[in-house]
Amino acid sequence: MQHETTTYKIDDQSFKGYWVFPKGENPQLQKRPAILIAHAWMGQDHFVKQKAEEIAQLGYIGFAADMYGDGKVATNEKEAGNLMAPLFKDRSLLQKRIKAAFDHMREHPGVDQNKMGAIGFCFGGLTVIELLRSGADIKGVVSFHGVLGDKLGDLQAKTVPIASSIKGSLLILHGFDDPLDSSEEIAKKQKEFNSAGIDWQMNIYGHTAHAFTNPEAHDKSKGLNYNPQSAMRAWWSMIHFFSERFGLARVYDL
Repeated sequence: MQHETTTYKIDDQSFKGYWVFPKGENPQLQKRPAILIAHAWMGQDHFVKQKAEEIAQLGYIGFAADMYGDGKVATNEKEAGNLMAPLFKDRSLLQKRIKAAFDHMREHPGVDQNKMGAIGFCFGGLTVIELLRSGADIKGVVSFHGVLGDKLGDLQAKTVPIASSIKGSLLILHGFDDPLDSSEEIAKKQKEFNSAGIDWQMNIYGHTAHAFTNPEAHDKSKGLNYNPQSAMRAWWSMIHFFSERFGLARVYDL
């Protein structure tokens, strides 16, 4: 596979995008569907870059966005919380940053602009849902164990009204034992999506906590735990979702 790092600007701040292209082709000559990957609260780390590579293995262009600037990766949970908090609280700012990353992906000559999607993990799940809520011209987004509510601990979000006439679809992949979202918060979001006329679906996996796709998540006291079975089921659900949304009989051959 081919890897590439590019820089894009939001106001005067620099952000780094990480690209992965399918093996054995010139991305300048053959247009492909592209999927943006939004990172979890630690930043643009190895996990999200690995997901970009897995996306490219499916035949899509993978683009790992940068939500913190300069490709910043937190070194501990306190730093991650400080980086994430302003974006969680200010949904207008969150949408501005993810839309800039989406527009940067769209402008690449190898991207098929009619077949673009996004996925996100944890904080990244919230991020791609906000991308959809912004009214971006995207086929679909997938949230893996995303933060769905507008309140997280002591943080309260200042929300943005959902855009009208959203055409993209939404797939939410969630653990039943995820402690970050109450059943009330989940129901509130479901009602919002339904009222907005969004084509949405939600898979809830039993005996599954937060961060269930991350092999390094093993802190049951905080509700963080890797579940390989649920991770596999979620990934296959995503594959089917994008095949349907992009109008493909199946994903591209490697």
